[in-house]
Amino acid sequence: MTPEELRQRQAPIKERYRAEPAAARQTFRAEALLYPDRPSCRIETRFAAFDAGLHPAAGGGGGEACSGDLMLESIAACAGVTLNVVATATGVVMRTARVVVEAESDFRGTLGLARDVPVGLTALRLRFEVDSDASDEQLATLLKLAERYCVIVQTLKAPPPVEVALRRLDPA
Repeated sequence: MTPEELRQRQAPIKERYRAEPAAARQTFRAEALLYPDRPSCRIETRFAAFDAGLHPAAGGGGGEACSGDLMLESIAACAGVTLNVVATATGVVMRTARVVVEAESDFRGTLGLARDVPVGLTALRLRFEVDSDASDEQLATLLKLAERYCVIVQTLKAPPPVEVALRRLDPA
């Protein structure tokens, strides 16, 4: 895609959002159906269906997607698409590029073995590897803009309020 094609594709969307700010607000949704016989659940998306379960370090068998892996994959997807769009918009040509996301976790927190150990990821690293003739200045701008506009990275840096609830279903 050329920078002009990207601008043409986004122009009517931007115009609408300027005229109707409420139209820019979208609600994302995901659901999981829990398996009652094992610590797993079924995720069905518009693009795939798969089972998610425990990481092997928490007692899982390793044959199901782990939520930590899924989170890193979401970061990689968002950062990769964002880098690609920013490169297109700024005219930076990349011969090849990839995104590497790594995270640290201490499973003693997850397993309830040590209250002083946090549950979840404790360090996160995002790296772009780019083969390009762009100048160092152009690549620095590319990195800055990719970080600024990556939805998931920005959500992690400034997390929204999180509401957790349980609702009893009426027996059918």
